[in-house]
Amino acid sequence: MKLRTVTQVTLDGVMQGNGGATEEDRRSGFDRGGWALGLGDASTHAHINETYERADAFLFGRHTYDVFAGSWGSWDADQVRGWESVWRPLNTRPKYVASTTLTSPQWEGTTVLSGDLAAAVADLKAQPGGEVQVHGSGALVRWLLANGLVDELELLVVPVILGQGTRLFPQDGPDIALELLDSQIDSKGVTIQVFRPNGRPQYPAAR
Repeated sequence: MKLRTVTQVTLDGVMQGNGGATEEDRRSGFDRGGWALGLGDASTHAHINETYERADAFLFGRHTYDVFAGSWGSWDADQVRGWESVWRPLNTRPKYVASTTLTSPQWEGTTVLSGDLAAAVADLKAQPGGEVQVHGSGALVRWLLANGLVDELELLVVPVILGQGTRLFPQDGPDIALELLDSQIDSKGVTIQVFRPNGRPQYPAAR
C-alpha cells in the first residue's frame, strides 16, 4: 500500500487544533482552536470525503487516535450528516496506532504498533491494497518523513495566520525535496497540494 499523509495547516504551518482545541491544548496555553472550521467550500468538502473513502487502512499517532476515537469512533450516523464518507471508513477499516502506552484500545478494529515502528510500517505498506492514510498525527508524520516512509504528502492549506501552536515541520529537521503531483484551490482560498518526497534539495555551490 502507498502511505499518504493528509494534514490541514495554516499559512504559517500550524496544524494544532484545526477542529478545536482539546483540554490538553488549553492547559498548554493554546486558545486558537477550530481555525479550519467552515473555511472550505463544497469542492473541498467532497475532496475530504473522497479521500477517506479511498483509504484501505489508517495509521495514527496516539494523540490523534484518542481525538478521533472520542469523536468519529463514538458518533452515530445521525451525528455526521454530510460526513458519512469519513465516518464509515474510520469505523469499518483497519486502524493502526503507534504507541508504547496504549494497551487496550476500545475502538473496534484497532491494532497497536508498540515495537519496531519502522518494521511495522514497512510490513503494513507491503500488504495488498491501495492506500494507508495518516491524518493529523504531527509527531508521527515528522518521524515517517525523517525515515523515508512517506510516499505522498497532502497539505490542505487554510488561508489564516495563527501566530501560535504546533507546526507540522520543525524549525530544525531533515531537508526534503518535493515533487508536486497535484494542486487545486477552492472558492474560499483553501489550497490542496499533493507532493512526492524526492530526495534532498540541491544547493548551489558557494562562490
